[in-house]
Amino acid sequence: MKSLLLTIFTLLALFSSAQFHGPVGSANSIAMHTDSNAFVAWAKECKVTRGYQDISNTNLGLVTVGDSSFAIGKADAGIVSLGDGGSAIITFSAPISNGPGYDFAVFENAFNDSFLELAFVEVSSDGINFVRFPSVSNSPLNPQFDNNANMDATKLNNLAGKYRALYGTPFDLQELSSSPQLDIDNITHVKIIDVIGNVMPPYVSFDSNNNAINDPWPTPFPQGGFDLDAVGVIHQKAVGIHELKENSLLSFYPNPAKDKINIQLKGINETASVILTDVLGNIRMEQEFKSNSSVLNISELSSGIYFISIHSGNKVCTKKIIKE
Repeated sequence: MKSLLLTIFTLLALFSSAQFHGPVGSANSIAMHTDSNAFVAWAKECKVTRGYQDISNTNLGLVTVGDSSFAIGKADAGIVSLGDGGSAIITFSAPISNGPGYDFAVFENAFNDSFLELAFVEVSSDGINFVRFPSVSNSPLNPQFDNNANMDATKLNNLAGKYRALYGTPFDLQELSSSPQLDIDNITHVKIIDVIGNVMPPYVSFDSNNNAINDPWPTPFPQGGFDLDAVGVIHQKAVGIHELKENSLLSFYPNPAKDKINIQLKGINETASVILTDVLGNIRMEQEFKSNSSVLNISELSSGIYFISIHSGNKVCTKKIIKE
């Protein structure tokens, strides 16, 4: 029995210290700068529901800094404050679609890598039913983070605000593929909900594992809670685009590959283009060919996971490859 308890406590300790992607500049960071060529569109409209400056002292009133227009367009450090438990619903000129890797990113205006104001992210394909990304916060609960917070990004996952100003936190719609209420290829609304960082009831916010989330609280100022800067789109649904049938591709090999990938097509008579992107959606290579075969030289790429998209006319097919 003692051995079993020790094993359980060991597993719990390992879970509580689980490491996620690091801050801006770290080797495994997934932070996306506002100037990244991965972004193809930005929020077109925003509707904000303000929260209190301090939900435990409502006499202070609601936050007031910024307005909904500040969340429209490219991330530029202009923000609208949501306040304790406040929210914003973002819409776009065309739906977000589930592509290879991350599909959109949310920007906050944190001035450094340790004072991080967090928010839940939910998406909807009908504007009515919203599904939340499974969030994780393994931050310690003691002490309560305040305006001198020293937070660790590696303990946070699927929470907007993980990165400092001008760097977005990306989200992958594939994680929500099992939700019956959602069409992940037709996301029309993104909802951002401020995390109330108080670790004690009755105001505590919980992650998907029912852990209390600790972030700077209270922030009893007109600019308080999550400060929404922008939402950038990486994969956007395009009218008239059709997926190529799998058998339209003869093959591309080897996979995994070290130096080159041989691509052969069948059933395509038009000029085709091959686009290779990394997991953040950044275009790393692009090449056109007119015959049914081509060779892609990937010798200068770092090892990791990439995606090859083959475009021909209004048809597209995407597959994952591994660079050794």
